[in-house]
Amino acid sequence: MEFEPYRGELLAFCYRMLGSYHEAEDLAQETLLRAWKARDRYDPARASVRTWLYRIATNVCLTALQGRGRRPLPSGLGAPSDDWGAPLTPALDVPWLEPFPEARFDVEVRADLRLAWVAATQLLPARQRAVLVLREVLEFSAAEVAGQLGTTVAAVNSALQRARATLAAAGDAEEFREPGDPGVRAVVQRYARAFEAADVPALVRLLAEDAVLEMPPVPLWFRGSGDYALFMERVFRTRGTGWALRELTANGQPALAAYVRETGGGHRLHTLQVLTVTDGLVARNVVFADPVVFDAFALPRRLPAGNLAPER
Repeated sequence: MEFEPYRGELLAFCYRMLGSYHEAEDLAQETLLRAWKARDRYDPARASVRTWLYRIATNVCLTALQGRGRRPLPSGLGAPSDDWGAPLTPALDVPWLEPFPEARFDVEVRADLRLAWVAATQLLPARQRAVLVLREVLEFSAAEVAGQLGTTVAAVNSALQRARATLAAAGDAEEFREPGDPGVRAVVQRYARAFEAADVPALVRLLAEDAVLEMPPVPLWFRGSGDYALFMERVFRTRGTGWALRELTANGQPALAAYVRETGGGHRLHTLQVLTVTDGLVARNVVFADPVVFDAFALPRRLPAGNLAPER
């Protein structure tokens, strides 16, 4: 019995449940290990291999979530800041939502992998979250989900209704267009060129009026192109000009790896920026500076002087 072909989708499921790529890796591995140990007890007359694997994965995730709080983004913790000069002190005690490097795996790019969607589902109790993902993302039947959760079809339908209501109240209605969409790519490329040139007015022209900028693990966040611009002016005064950016994807969204120029030559990895592009403008930028995130995306830490190819 072959389980390895399911690793990518199980990893994405565990990520949607936990909000952490690194924890999802561990739980997907645990799922496959449990399945291997229990393979002699698998009954094909009762469920397909895929359905059976998701029953194991769901139980693994629900166990891991016991006693856990949600993984937020800064915008989920309070009001935006109006002090663009405030100290950028990380809140290391917060289990922040992490981005997902879907390009490394055979994972379907969908709206329900977006950072905003995953952050919104973190508001749900664990079992409601499981029902939502199993029913609406993975499209299992209510009867299959009832079997996976050891409950009734009526309970599944009720949980799904409550989960939908919570997400609707959270206002998660951002437009979804794939990173490869020509319009999206054009906006991202113009944004990257403006960033490399430290051209704040050019950046502002690419921002939605109510654009959001957030930077986990720093709990501050900003709303509005004006505060966004003031903060970027601060960044370029502090870090200088002559940046180098590389395009990639995260959570099925366009992303940029930003490299700051070093005094002795070359560039050093500074941040991973995950963009939401809506109506031809950047509506949100979630900026990650955690080295653990860089490792998940296998990003080179330096670009050597005179050569913008990654140094691994």
